[in-house]
Amino acid sequence: MLLVKTINSMILWVLLVPSLTFSIEMGFDKRLDHSSRDILPDFFGKLHASPPDQYFEQKLDHFNLSNGETWRQRYWANWRYYIATGPAFLMIEGENWAHSGEVVHGQWVSYAEIFKGVIFYLEHRFYGRSVPNNDTSTENLVYLSSQQALADIAYFIQGITKQHYLSDDIKWIVFGCSYAGNLATWVRMKYPSLVHGAVASSAPILAKAEFGEYYQVVKASLDSYHPNCSSRIAEATQQLDRLIKTEAGRKHITKLFQLCTELQDRISDIASFFHMLANQVAHVVQYNIAYRKSNNEKPPKRSIEYLCDIMTYSNASALDLYAALHVLNLVQNRWTCRDHTDKNYIETLKKTDIKTILGGSMKRQWFYQTCTEFGYYQRLSTTSDTFGIHLLSEQDVKLCEEVFGPGFNETRLKNGIYRTNTIYGGLQVNVGNIIFVHGSMDPWHPLGITRVESKNSPYEVVFINGTSHCGDVNYYDKNIDEVKEARKKIQKIMQSWLQNE
Repeated sequence: MLLVKTINSMILWVLLVPSLTFSIEMGFDKRLDHSSRDILPDFFGKLHASPPDQYFEQKLDHFNLSNGETWRQRYWANWRYYIATGPAFLMIEGENWAHSGEVVHGQWVSYAEIFKGVIFYLEHRFYGRSVPNNDTSTENLVYLSSQQALADIAYFIQGITKQHYLSDDIKWIVFGCSYAGNLATWVRMKYPSLVHGAVASSAPILAKAEFGEYYQVVKASLDSYHPNCSSRIAEATQQLDRLIKTEAGRKHITKLFQLCTELQDRISDIASFFHMLANQVAHVVQYNIAYRKSNNEKPPKRSIEYLCDIMTYSNASALDLYAALHVLNLVQNRWTCRDHTDKNYIETLKKTDIKTILGGSMKRQWFYQTCTEFGYYQRLSTTSDTFGIHLLSEQDVKLCEEVFGPGFNETRLKNGIYRTNTIYGGLQVNVGNIIFVHGSMDPWHPLGITRVESKNSPYEVVFINGTSHCGDVNYYDKNIDEVKEARKKIQKIMQSWLQNE
């Protein structure tokens, strides 16, 4: 096994070294950080800086004609490959900070070069620097919704077309990954006269409160590499279940996993601890770097192969290996310890000032959308043989009310999810010129369209074996044969859109 020496030394280090000396930076981002791409080499080997920020004036409320308030939405443009007969490509950002490097790098840029198109990249309202009224108070977040975001896109397309004297016949194709893939789908459905086509990558277009299928895909993805990978995690979970029943056991867990505070005999803390462990594994699967062994090369640290090589190492207990996996994550993230409680997370969710937003935290805004529109809670309502019985879905719903106030309860969540699926149709899509792209190892794909239901289905599906979340646009997976073939297929479909209509 490739990692025997590494695992041996790591286990010894985990068991003997109780603390680290790095700075604390707690929490995971939902997507990879692309900030390092702000200056990138072009196709001719020269360096060029990303284009400057630009701002488009948007209506605060597109559905209330008596409200004349406006705000400034950030975007970028790249005219490098554009010719007058070319299309306009619009990359939509979702629940994250937008980065200017995306308009000079990424798969959509390759498509723009091929089809001689102009590229625009639009930041979502209430994320990054595109925050109306500069705060995220509950009163202001009433203007945060997918419907408002879709209207933003429509107004942006109309405004940019007029501002740059583009032809009224120019064909706009939108791109989006994850939640932004939903927006790409829905803006094509809701504004077909403005949007000619959409490429929706890893789009979970079905809203759902309890999304236990997420961890089913995580388990299957782990076992696709090694049949005993998830069972070893289950074995570690069972050992933890026994230890948490005693004070001595909880002290041992605190030391072994290097928790910032001692694990207490409280239902909420224990559930949070197990969710933290499950999320660590799920994060690796969701953002797995597709890997092909060659020349005894070690797998990337953020890969299923690396995780499972650790968990299936035979000369250590499952619990020690599980702990080693999580302490290794501490080192990689330069944390001193791991906060297993929801306290700091809740405090972050309650912050509404612009300083918190500009500091990079998008958690409150996205949590608001899950509480009002989507759910998407990656918790379980029944026992999990891999991650235990502690991932309870009702905790997230209770947190909605704690963060946003009375009324943000289970009834409101259910009504919001029903409304979302009613407005957009869930998995029932009857509009053409949409490509749904999914990876077989992506835990989100059960909420998306992964196959063409009939010969009469108007949309196209590209399903990529062996890749995970947004694998078709992921820079790290670009050399994988399955990804190359998927991109060729997407390009061919887009070519038919642009040539035949």
